[in-house]
Amino acid sequence: MSFPIFDGNVYLLKGIPNFLAKEDNSPAHVEVNNNIIPSSAVLKQLAIGFQTTKGLRSMKDLLASSRDSSPVKERSGLSLSAMKSFVVGEREDDKFSSEFGRNEKVMSFIHSLLNAEGNFSRKKVGSCLKTNKMITNFSKELHGAPAESFVTELAAVVGSLKTLRKMALFWSRVVLELRRLWCEGQYIPGIPTDEIPNLNSCLLYQDLQVINCCISRKQRRVIATQSLDAVPKQANRDPDLYAKISTGERVLRLGAHKRLENTTLLKTGEPVYTPIMQEGPLLTEEVIRETEELVLRTGSVGAGCSQLLSDMQAFKAANPGCILEDFVRWHSPPDWTETSTDDESKESINGDLSSSKGQLSTRMQKEGNLWRELWEAAKSIPAVKQSPLYDEDLSVEGILHGFENISPSGFFEQLFLSLLSSGCTIAEARISTNEDLYKLFKECKEYIIITCQGKRWVEKADDICKVYETVAMMALCPNGVIRITKPQPHEPPASDETKGGFGKVGVMFGAIDNSPWKTPPKGPKKQEDDTTAQASLMFSKKPPKPTEKQVGSIENIPLPQ
Repeated sequence: MSFPIFDGNVYLLKGIPNFLAKEDNSPAHVEVNNNIIPSSAVLKQLAIGFQTTKGLRSMKDLLASSRDSSPVKERSGLSLSAMKSFVVGEREDDKFSSEFGRNEKVMSFIHSLLNAEGNFSRKKVGSCLKTNKMITNFSKELHGAPAESFVTELAAVVGSLKTLRKMALFWSRVVLELRRLWCEGQYIPGIPTDEIPNLNSCLLYQDLQVINCCISRKQRRVIATQSLDAVPKQANRDPDLYAKISTGERVLRLGAHKRLENTTLLKTGEPVYTPIMQEGPLLTEEVIRETEELVLRTGSVGAGCSQLLSDMQAFKAANPGCILEDFVRWHSPPDWTETSTDDESKESINGDLSSSKGQLSTRMQKEGNLWRELWEAAKSIPAVKQSPLYDEDLSVEGILHGFENISPSGFFEQLFLSLLSSGCTIAEARISTNEDLYKLFKECKEYIIITCQGKRWVEKADDICKVYETVAMMALCPNGVIRITKPQPHEPPASDETKGGFGKVGVMFGAIDNSPWKTPPKGPKKQEDDTTAQASLMFSKKPPKPTEKQVGSIENIPLPQ
């Protein structure tokens, strides 16, 4: 038996209430229907989705647990059947359209993924963030995602769906499209194309960054391979592509990037070239944690040795006739000490050219030094011909598999924090120039950040939504909020319990439990201002808590639009 998440009488913020918008000539009022800031109602859906799915391990479990026999059995295998149809060239468009065809927001999001251009109708706040450096980095503070990113758009769409089952089905389709983009070498829209994972953002955003970064790396590898294959043809026209070794033989340089100024090889006198090297692994916070656990458990440092060996092999290929000292001078300058002119003339008598130019550090000279052992084992192989240190295909396949089996509660949590950080960023960009309103916003901001950074913030998700609703109202209708928060001539002096703008607006949206601001008295209070009375009535209601019997069936929970 399914049950409604929200009581039908609870006010959902879909626009500016008339009592606030009246006589408000601010730009926000004109743009109210343009989705300039995420709705607090959508945020509430994500919060409740997170709280309701804690007992489920994966989205597949959410789909499989549905009590609607035939439709859900069909949908529970969506990922596998969709992948099969993808391989043989068939699509699930008809089924998906029948489920979501009337939802313009859903179809628009999917079409933006199907479109190679990836044009989102994202909220345009980028220019404000660049010009105003004082705006808080909410995605960092809340561990969410940037305001104009794929993740925040995804959160807005998911939060607008009616049931948890539809949310899970929609996510399955999104993962299928992400897989298609990867196979076709197309970038995910709304995600940087070639940036290392931002550890200050949520894991979902980091993983999407990895996918785009892997696409860029594969493209660079193709270009590097083509360039390497063309070297023999270019060698006849460019003598610099050859290097003379100690025997007098001329050997072709392979995988050279650029010449290192004022530096020559110690034994041959040939110019030193920096090599094209393999790029290191892309580390998300999850990969870093797993690596640290591996090192602590096994004491292994194999990854570092593999990278060093790869660099040595690439250096040898780009600099025929080089020795370990040449590599150390370039790769680890602190481990090489240049010899003074007087010492150089004395030591050159002994015939040791490398010692006459300088010497290695004490640690490099010790017997059994790892660098020397690796150097002796290293072969002359350019980076593009080496075994890859980081397998992009394997990494992305692991990410997509993780998306298919993502924890529903973890998924909704990341979307909630991302949408919250996006809304607060947009609001601050719009409010920051209004001195009176910005003071109130700072109190709301402080409450949201401090609460969300706590370990048990989930217990206060309802309060966070209420405070965010205040923030949204400030962004949408600043003049109306100022009118409410300013004391009226016929009002009695404000008590300590309602001092400050947040105290008064907080009463409008219901009491905030266990917050730095005190709740208003529970006793009846005469309302002399009809405007404030209407606000209090509309925002003081709370969603009904489901009964134990109702919680038994969560997969088909209807969420009002």
